[in-house]
Amino acid sequence: GSQSPNDYLREWISRKDDYLRLLLEWEVPPTNKSCSLCGVNLVVYWCHDCLGDPMICAKCCRHEHRRLPFHKISKWNGSFFEETSLTKIDMEIHLGHGGLPCPVLENAHEWEDMDEPVYEPSYDCSAIPELPFLHSKECTTMVDKSSVHSLMIRYCKCPNACTPDKQLFAIGMFPASFSQPKSAFTFSVLDGFLLDNLECGTSAMNYYSKLRRMTSSIFPHSDRYRELMRVGQQWCQLKLLKWNSFTHDKRQPESGELALFCPACPQPGINAPQPAKRNSDDPEWLYARSLVMDGNFKAEHWHPTHPEDEVWLTDGLCFMVTRDKYKAHLAGANEHVQMLECNNHQAVNQTNASRHKLEATGIGGCACARHGCFVPHSIVDFQKGEQQMNMDYTLCHALSHHTNGLTRALTFYDINCQYNKHFRRRVNESSYMSIPAGMEIVPGIGLWHVHGHQDKCYVRYASTFITGAARIDGEIMETLWVPLNIISPSVRGMSTPHRQECLDYQMNDSNFMKTIRMSGFLCRKYQDTVKGVSESTAAFQKLDDATDPAIVEKWEEQDQQAQIRRLADPSAMDVFDVQLQNAPTRKQQELALLARVGRGVGNAQWGAATWITSGITIEELQISVLMDIRRLGKHPTETQHLEIGRRRTKLQNRIDEFTIAAVNHLGEDFDLDDDIKDMEVEFIDDSEQEVDAVTDSEHDSHEDPRCNVFRPENVIIPLPSNIGIDRCMELGIGHLVGQEIALWEGQANDTLQAIRVLLADKAVLFCTTVRPAKSQAKVTRAWTQVHSVERVIRLQTMIYSKCRAQLSNLQAHTLLEKYLWMEKSHLKASTAVADPNAWGQRNSTLPWFWSLDVQGDSVSNDWMNEFYRVHWLRAKALRDRWSEEHLLIEHEMGWTLQFFLHKASMWLSCITRNGDSLPEGHKCYAIRQAHMYHKLAKHACVSFLKANPMFKVIV
Repeated sequence: GSQSPNDYLREWISRKDDYLRLLLEWEVPPTNKSCSLCGVNLVVYWCHDCLGDPMICAKCCRHEHRRLPFHKISKWNGSFFEETSLTKIDMEIHLGHGGLPCPVLENAHEWEDMDEPVYEPSYDCSAIPELPFLHSKECTTMVDKSSVHSLMIRYCKCPNACTPDKQLFAIGMFPASFSQPKSAFTFSVLDGFLLDNLECGTSAMNYYSKLRRMTSSIFPHSDRYRELMRVGQQWCQLKLLKWNSFTHDKRQPESGELALFCPACPQPGINAPQPAKRNSDDPEWLYARSLVMDGNFKAEHWHPTHPEDEVWLTDGLCFMVTRDKYKAHLAGANEHVQMLECNNHQAVNQTNASRHKLEATGIGGCACARHGCFVPHSIVDFQKGEQQMNMDYTLCHALSHHTNGLTRALTFYDINCQYNKHFRRRVNESSYMSIPAGMEIVPGIGLWHVHGHQDKCYVRYASTFITGAARIDGEIMETLWVPLNIISPSVRGMSTPHRQECLDYQMNDSNFMKTIRMSGFLCRKYQDTVKGVSESTAAFQKLDDATDPAIVEKWEEQDQQAQIRRLADPSAMDVFDVQLQNAPTRKQQELALLARVGRGVGNAQWGAATWITSGITIEELQISVLMDIRRLGKHPTETQHLEIGRRRTKLQNRIDEFTIAAVNHLGEDFDLDDDIKDMEVEFIDDSEQEVDAVTDSEHDSHEDPRCNVFRPENVIIPLPSNIGIDRCMELGIGHLVGQEIALWEGQANDTLQAIRVLLADKAVLFCTTVRPAKSQAKVTRAWTQVHSVERVIRLQTMIYSKCRAQLSNLQAHTLLEKYLWMEKSHLKASTAVADPNAWGQRNSTLPWFWSLDVQGDSVSNDWMNEFYRVHWLRAKALRDRWSEEHLLIEHEMGWTLQFFLHKASMWLSCITRNGDSLPEGHKCYAIRQAHMYHKLAKHACVSFLKANPMFKVIV
């Protein structure tokens, strides 16, 4: 069997001394002290970067490192190897002649070690080593990924020779200046810095700090941090121009042309056909752009120190918008204040948030909602908060990027219920924004954010109910901000152009990585889609077969009409939600009774309804206290005793207030003192859940004797239902009976609704928490949540039983026929209750209270009919979205393949662009790029055929 990491560590313990001995043997030259290469001369130098760390003589060291100038060496001084440099052994780099000296050079220039330590007799400085870093007028500081070096550079002096900066660049070294370069950066260190910045979020300061420590962790050398930042900017611009073929094209790039976009989104003329060449059987929603909008307040930017002196290299050419045009738009735009018709959203609240130290409080932008690729030239800065004027600008530019031939766009935004209402009006009022002609915009809200809205927003804006949305959550933008948030602190203080270029480069790399991984991503989605289509179709078909065809036809018409009217009237989508009104609650019943008093109807008495309501609340509290005392078990702690005592005190105070007020409603003749009984409460059998539960008599013996005489939870309060109908008639308060019946009816409705919700929560817990739990800890936590819900269910059930008992005392026989007895079997959680798309909900499988008429005037199937209608519509929506996903992914596979082939064709065309002869380097690079895209296309085709043997290119 395979060994675990700990097994290897145990083996290591016995071997560590041998390894340590071998490590220390490297500190001395070999016994015979001969060179490991020539075997003749004595060992003088030790190279730390050559394979095997060879110990060699001075001659071999110079010869072997002619083309390896960045290796680190040490010199044997008779006692130990101390660090030195190749320059100190007359190592020179000759430019312009393949590494050979320039014939024009006559005299070898001299150099001196400026940092050679000076020894003074009065101090014991024998341990001070020579420094490997040189500071000479003739030396050039070369920054490589291994460390920082001082090298002797011999430039070519021939008459036709290039300038020194270009000679350095020709051998892979980027000069930090142009006339007389004294510093340069190797291409490998620039690539390494950019890669570290992309993958690890390493700042230029941290990266250069690492290089300094690799050079010498004790003795610092000259700082080239600022030069690294500047040269890094220039290197990024060169790479972007090279990657996008602008070295082959004489024209200057336009807005967004240095950025890469999504290969799987339809782009007519690039990877998708124009309308005239499309299949007539394709649905209208198929060729649409799906966009998600969002803001990021981590990407702040301080005010620049010298804004007038800033130099822009790629302004507006990648993802960030062109600065001057954007500023002109903001100067002429007005932020429209809208009355909020939904919840108090954070994005709306932060609209006018301002921080004086910041030039930009964050950024906002668009990405394709299905694949998470940033849209070129659509990222903007926020000046205050996430204002509409900012997001309008980004959306307009996103809608215009390669959309010629598309007539539909699906947009997801956290607050689209508010934002989209007047979007077109704001665009029409601006001279800097426009929407492509004929573009239909379908608003949506991400599936996570929509639950923070009012309930009505779910069916109106969730992707589940949008035709053509397929299976999309609309939240992918949140994941795209994560790598940008890592580098945001380091770009906060940069100049405005440099910050923009850093963000652009990060976003371009994000799109590139998604591009090369798109094939695998689509294959995985396709496999999930096949399963989703099968399951959703089967579930809907079973539900559809069990429904009356006439009713199905009616529901289909509702679905079609809702989708047709959706854009003009979002409320048309409300058919996907329950349309019946809820049964009257206790508060509504109380308000109705108060209204009757205000109108002087009947014998209604001022304050009677409120007084009875307070009595019902007291009886609820009594039941709650009784349950908690029952749960204490046989050996409660002093803290638990104290908590119960405090609750009893509060409860007794409320009972006293209620009894004093009773005189005003019952008269002074009512008296229950002759026959005082404790309140009877029938507990549901919960022995399975409450292991330590004890009976009241058992609990009495364990309770603190000081509390035995103080039991307000058992006191019967003077409600008409407790006095009795006959006694109420004697007292002339028969009119209170009807009011109490109405309030108990409202209480029963409240309790039944709470039980329905709690049972649904319990079912969801079983599906999402209990069943997926694998470890013992997760199982324990899951069941703890379930038991917590069960305790609330038992409390609500006991309150409901009290409602029935009091209605019985009031002789409300008609209501008792409607509100049936609650049995323990009725409280079992059903998955059909929690899952709106589940199949098999029949009347026989659900307890009676699920089919209780919500209007409260009879027992009927209105609730269940509405329940089934909504389930049928949602099951159909789920099936439709999966079917759309299946069709869309098949096309996305074809679009991705066509994108790679288009790119390959574009690069091949660069070889003979405009009939002009191009340099050989341009041709070779174009062929290399075309080869790369051909390989991507081949890999995509093989992957797609493996995932879907029926795959064919859809043109």
